[in-house]
Amino acid sequence: MTTIRRELHQIPEPGFKEWKTQQYLLDKIALWKADYMEWKTWHTGIFLFIHGSAPVKNVAYRTDMDGLPIEENTTYSFPSLHPGMMHACGHDLHMSIALGLVHTFSQEQPKENLLFIFQPAEEGPGGAEPMLDAAPFLEWKPDEIYALHVAPERKVGEVASKPGLLFANTSELFIDLKGTGGHAARPHLANDMVVAASHLVTQIQSVVARNVDPLDAAVVTIGKITGGTKQNIIAEASRLEGTIRTLSEESMQKVKTRIRQLTAGIETAFDCEAEIDWGANYCQVYNNHEIAASFREFAQQHGGVTYVESGEAMTGEDFGYFLREVPGLMFWLGVDTPYGLHDSRLEPKEEAMNTAVEFMTDFLKSR
Repeated sequence: MTTIRRELHQIPEPGFKEWKTQQYLLDKIALWKADYMEWKTWHTGIFLFIHGSAPVKNVAYRTDMDGLPIEENTTYSFPSLHPGMMHACGHDLHMSIALGLVHTFSQEQPKENLLFIFQPAEEGPGGAEPMLDAAPFLEWKPDEIYALHVAPERKVGEVASKPGLLFANTSELFIDLKGTGGHAARPHLANDMVVAASHLVTQIQSVVARNVDPLDAAVVTIGKITGGTKQNIIAEASRLEGTIRTLSEESMQKVKTRIRQLTAGIETAFDCEAEIDWGANYCQVYNNHEIAASFREFAQQHGGVTYVESGEAMTGEDFGYFLREVPGLMFWLGVDTPYGLHDSRLEPKEEAMNTAVEFMTDFLKSR
């Protein structure tokens, strides 16, 4: 698995462009093929079905595949070979763990049917939701489904989860403003979109503070603002890029409504045109209560891991779409690194993969 992880780490690819990654996975799967295994591709994703020896249900395990547009800054001797791309969210470990499980069950046929889902585009625009309509998913639709995500802040050997809400509802946010450009010395003949954008950014900061129930939780972050071409030219256009995170679907709708209202106000106040694009939207990751209780009990009795009750996180994950259709659970896997997810310096501890495969092999067998 260490070799596999390091080879996958070197070929990070954007969502729905994971062609090298898909071929790498298919090559490994083909090496381990048993007569009770079959698989089908979907875009850059893979559905791998392992027929059980005496099945009465289908149990699924999902992993994500894509990398991030980040220039790597690790100390690895095996850095990304794709400039400007990096596995900075642990998907290389996720896939390696999934392959470890596939290898295990290719050697020992399970009692129940197992469906492994290798999902593209988790980082955007979102591969989970369209995968629900894929023919292989409908043919092999699971009765329950599981996934993990690496947790940099947790120790190797720790697994953490909880019943109910685990990850937030998320939405991207893109706002384009268009006015009239001109010479900096003649501002009365132009319509400055840098000024308009600045006012809008400031107003958006009031949305959570004054429109969301303080007993709920929400985040609106504008992470990028662009506008203008030169210091003495009044900007004709500007663009805000950000993200919205909420713990409830109601708050997500409230935040979006308020942003629409504020943007309409900017149009009137600055006599400009505005367009909002919500980008990729991910629903909350909501763990089934009964399954979460079974997972907790199993983990607490398992000698190979330490179970920790998790809190909610503002992290976004499109695994929530699977959980909206199929009862299941996502959990955190400790990888013990000082750098967080989406950090160019992320170096998760590889020994966590063995912990995950041994634990999840036993857990899946128990299901």
